[in-house]
Amino acid sequence: MSQFDGLVAAVTGGASGLGKAIADELAAQGARVFALDLAPEAVAAPHTGIRCDIGDDASVRDAIAEVVAQAGRLDVVIANAGIGAQGDIEANDDEEWMRVLNVNVIGSARTVRHALPHLRESPAAAVVLTSSIAAWAGLPQRVLYSASKGAISAMTLALAADFLPLGIRVNAVAPGTADTPWVGRLLDSAADPEAERAALEARQPSGRLVRPQEVAEAVAYLASPSSGSSNGVILPVDGGMYSLRPRR
Repeated sequence: MSQFDGLVAAVTGGASGLGKAIADELAAQGARVFALDLAPEAVAAPHTGIRCDIGDDASVRDAIAEVVAQAGRLDVVIANAGIGAQGDIEANDDEEWMRVLNVNVIGSARTVRHALPHLRESPAAAVVLTSSIAAWAGLPQRVLYSASKGAISAMTLALAADFLPLGIRVNAVAPGTADTPWVGRLLDSAADPEAERAALEARQPSGRLVRPQEVAEAVAYLASPSSGSSNGVILPVDGGMYSLRPRR
């Protein structure tokens, strides 16, 4: 039997990109997976798609309630959904700052808040959030996105401390630049997509982009009942960007 057998997982942004890879991995390890996404019609079996806009509190509340109505429980929450932002400090006005922070930061908080009553009842409750290398490294033209992911890392540690008495573990992954459709769209919009891709690959010590499956397996580890002593961890999955300084 898999250690996820009998457990129910909700993955925000689970219809594509990292979220889909995470949903697929959790299902492969035995979990019943609900993909909470703006495009539930894009969710394929064995997952169940539920429409969810993490930028709207009522939408998150209703989506979590629907998971529990269908499954009768909720054990694992992957707060993964988010949006990107580019530019320096002058590039984005207050409205754009509020839009991105509302989705990336408050959206994750909404997800955990509405899931909490159900996680309290689980014998194997776990939360995993998606941070980024941008929370640690000063990346050019990413000030808004970096600020949002820095908040996710800080939130992870604060939640882990608050939830200790409840027996609910909270961790995060911090991917480097991953080979996802979102990154693909950024590359397509560059003046020289091939040169831009080469630059992104070169800045990671591994010399390549992170594979979504690598992030998914890291998330599955952190969410697994077997990782009971991993709590308040922010796990880099970044090809060594955070910790290595190789000589070129």
